[in-house]
Amino acid sequence: MNILVYGAGVQGSYLAHVLIRGGHDVTVLARGERAEVLEDKGIVIRHYLQRKTTSDRVRVIRSLEAGDVYDLIFVVMKYSDFEAVLPVLASNNSRHIVLIGNNMETYAMQDYLSKNGRSPKQVAFGFQTTAGTRTDEHVICIRSGHGQMVIGGLDGTIPFRPLLEQAFMGTKYKLNENDQIDAWLKNHMVLVVPLNMVILFHQFQMKQVVRDDKRLRQLVAAMGEGFQVLESLGYPLLPAKQASWIIGYPNVIRRALKIFFSLPVSRLIDGTSVELNALNNTFAEWRAMSNVPTPNWDALEAEWQAGIS
Repeated sequence: MNILVYGAGVQGSYLAHVLIRGGHDVTVLARGERAEVLEDKGIVIRHYLQRKTTSDRVRVIRSLEAGDVYDLIFVVMKYSDFEAVLPVLASNNSRHIVLIGNNMETYAMQDYLSKNGRSPKQVAFGFQTTAGTRTDEHVICIRSGHGQMVIGGLDGTIPFRPLLEQAFMGTKYKLNENDQIDAWLKNHMVLVVPLNMVILFHQFQMKQVVRDDKRLRQLVAAMGEGFQVLESLGYPLLPAKQASWIIGYPNVIRRALKIFFSLPVSRLIDGTSVELNALNNTFAEWRAMSNVPTPNWDALEAEWQAGIS
């Protein structure tokens, strides 16, 4: 298969690695120094938990032209970058697109591609459950097993599911289809935003995060408030046990977070203020529509924004 991975950060690099090892003709879209490194050294990944390094040669492009046609395009972007990429995807002739990453506006994005697409578009949304960071020469990837993606379509089953199955045939990468992917992504956002507010406030100094008991308590409480906002607006809480534990056992969750932030692996978490701000701004509109009070979320938001201003 002829596959494009649009984006060459940690997530895109690992996805491209899997697809290359699956025997496909993989192209990566990257720019600037990252494109030069990929052309020179290929995709070099340090698999943190597996204690190994892999290297894969890959074709690199710097722009997606209208006439370029791929069987599948995986767009691996931060939420704040999707808006700029959508017109490029719409003007391209390829039909099957998977938008991967934190996403608060799935229906609006699908609608845009449907109305403005040069060719008929079929769109799925996903989230790859890997993490890590990128250095000048390689990426450090944290994953369990061989990697997996929560994926789904907005109108029932994914219409190009056979293509996806073909793409990952021969790999041990898992596709976990979720028929409520929009709600799943919104629930994930409720975890990501307050968590990253605290991390970024401490500038990734995890020892400081562990000692900041006040903000850890606010963090867990803010997550609970976020779930209550979603529920008040009619969204199911997914996974249900995740929300019930955070709301019902905040002290247990706080202690678990302290243990995680004490581990060396936590220092490899990568996040940006730009994406966090975009996610939080969208959720602020939902909080305004809801009658649910969010004092802990509000307090973290005010302190974090004051710290970056």
